[in-house]
Amino acid sequence: MAKVVVLGAGISGHTAVSYLSKYLKKDHEVVMVSPNSNYQWVPSNIWVGVGLMTPDQVKFKLAPVYKKMGVNYKQALAVSIHPEGDTEQKQGFVTIKYVSEDKKDTIEKVSYDYLINATGPKLNFEGTEGLGPKYFTESVCTYDHASHAWTKLKSALEKMENGEKQTFLIGTGHPLATCQGAAFEYVLNIAFEIKKRKLLHLAEMIWITNEYELGDFGMGGAYIKRNGYVTPTKIFAESILKEYGIRWIKRAGVQKIEKGVAYFENLEGEHKTVNFDFAMLIPGFAGAGMKAFNKNNEDISAEVFAANGMMKVDADYTPKPYEEWKAEDWPLTYQSVKYDNVYAAGIAFAPPHGMSKPMQSPNGTKIFPTPPRTGMPSGVIGKIVAQNIIHTIKTGKIEHKHKASMASMGAACIVSAGYGISKGQAAVMTVNPIVPDWEKYPKWGRNINDTVGVVGTAGHWMKLFMHYMFIYKAKAKPFWWLIPE
Repeated sequence: MAKVVVLGAGISGHTAVSYLSKYLKKDHEVVMVSPNSNYQWVPSNIWVGVGLMTPDQVKFKLAPVYKKMGVNYKQALAVSIHPEGDTEQKQGFVTIKYVSEDKKDTIEKVSYDYLINATGPKLNFEGTEGLGPKYFTESVCTYDHASHAWTKLKSALEKMENGEKQTFLIGTGHPLATCQGAAFEYVLNIAFEIKKRKLLHLAEMIWITNEYELGDFGMGGAYIKRNGYVTPTKIFAESILKEYGIRWIKRAGVQKIEKGVAYFENLEGEHKTVNFDFAMLIPGFAGAGMKAFNKNNEDISAEVFAANGMMKVDADYTPKPYEEWKAEDWPLTYQSVKYDNVYAAGIAFAPPHGMSKPMQSPNGTKIFPTPPRTGMPSGVIGKIVAQNIIHTIKTGKIEHKHKASMASMGAACIVSAGYGISKGQAAVMTVNPIVPDWEKYPKWGRNINDTVGVVGTAGHWMKLFMHYMFIYKAKAKPFWWLIPE
């Protein structure tokens, strides 16, 4: 009997554990370690943040689902990994600390034959002074954050209904933040709600971003097919913001927040401020903060993890200038560089480099988006990592039949505003591949036939449909495996 331990019940970890439990069945043990008691469908947090959904509509309890799957679920935080064991046991293990009420603060060693690190990111609000729901800005990164954001947003809307002008600042809250897409969707939803209430004359809406040009989205931008012609995502994003009456500040690295004021540096090295009444700014991401130790209990974290705390996998981490970045630098199997039975899936793996061109102000401040790995890529990576482990367990052969480089993987992003069947529209963008490959596609960097952008109601319906479809899949209801990641 083999034992597979998965750390993290986000999109990637939950996907991995779903496939492991289905195909290994009761012949082997599958363990999920997650501090969260709920699964959340993160893309729909945007709707919670504008009051169109409740947190209960985007989450469900993990325990009953894992019981149905036959997964051993431990509601705990992974503290450290010990791939070589220690002086007491030879087998690799993870040290976990329970957060559940019945075992709170209990420490346990969980041994494994295979380990999938899918811990996702630490939301690094501490990286920007004054950032986050505990201080002066909002977030939509979790359903709790989104619910808090809606409370604050509702208050701002009520002030406008009483004739008071309000300034909304939405975007990235750190010079190296990613997930521009989520923030972009949120600002469009706020604009939609303000317009619906006929309060546009009392609103100033500002998009602030670390992108060099709008539409970069951490992917270095893209050329997309739209209405029969090819256009850069810069034009695509600018035209959408203009349509909604949103002005923008680009090439901005937010460095500090005080009540009603955001301090930022731009790529010219100028230090500026922008005032706000309501702000939602995405924080920087970091690794979950786990340590790694060898059998002598020596700290080997620097060998297992990159400086940002993400796990190093089968990528080419050789430092090289932007002009020498290649598609083959990106990982295929997500196997640890140091341990064959350890993998990192989703946001937990360390990318070899960015996709956006690194930019730096004259003061030395790096201001550019780090690469996104959320949503669809996370699900796909979780699936292929599970499939390779299943293959190894069943055949005894350590080989990787399944690969999923982000440099050969397509992805779709739906930025929807509004809610319901008839009230809403969306900008839909597909890219293939996610990481541009200028050698294979020298003209556009991607397959232009698969890289398209469309604005309309159909995309909005698709987003709504996907909400219910992916929650159905995550609950492991009948034939869930037929639904793609």
